[in-house]
This record gives sequence, structure tokens and C-alpha cells, in this order.
Amino acid sequence: MATIADIMTRGLLSVAPDTALTDVAADMNERRVGAAVVLEGDALLGILTERDVLRAVGEGRVDGTNVADWMTRHPETIEPSESTDTAATLMIHGGFRHLPVVEDGKVVGIVSIRDLMRVVLDDSAPRGV
Repeated sequence: MATIADIMTRGLLSVAPDTALTDVAADMNERRVGAAVVLEGDALLGILTERDVLRAVGEGRVDGTNVADWMTRHPETIEPSESTDTAATLMIHGGFRHLPVVEDGKVVGIVSIRDLMRVVLDDSAPRGV
């Protein structure tokens, strides 16, 4: 069985809580990622996802706001040694699609529902694509 270390993304997008929401949204778009971890030094403060950005847009409160205004504080985390089954269970029951991966108190990666689906589907291509 695969572990989180086997499938996690190590090159994650990390931002400070006082970063402008529009700047982070642009970075997420440019890097084609659905989440950014919010750090203060090495400490994980939260996670900002595309859902958080959409919520800000839907409320018409994007300009002049920063990441701390919209991030999910104290997100669930997972360790690199844990199983992909554990990650899937946390995501399904928690209703979220991204989990910061923490080892020895430091964020070392992120795992997404897409990463987990690749394990389940063994990265097979649909219709020979």
C-alpha cells in the first residue's frame, strides 16, 4: 500500500497570512494548484483553497483582503508515513480536497484528492490519451 510520502507534492505553494488574496489567487492560477499552505516561519497557520477564493469572490470581498481573512485555520494534517487510505478517509469525512503533510512539526508537502485518485486508478489514461 502506498504511503503519503510516495504520492505527495513536495513543491508546494506557501504564503504568509498577510499576503493579498489577489496575489495568491494569481500564483495558484499560474502554478495550476488548488491550494496554498499559510505559514508563519515554519508554523502552519492554515490553508487557502480555491473554494476559499471562490467564497471571497461570491461575497464580493476580494479587493483589499488578505489570506488570513479567508484561509481555513488549523487544517487537518497528515504525516508522510501514513497510508493513502487514511488520507482518503480524512478527506471524505472532513469534506475537503487537500491535506498538508507535516513531519516533525514542519510542512513537507501536500496531498490532494487528485493524488489519491491516481493511486486508485493506477494513473491509467482514459481512452488511450
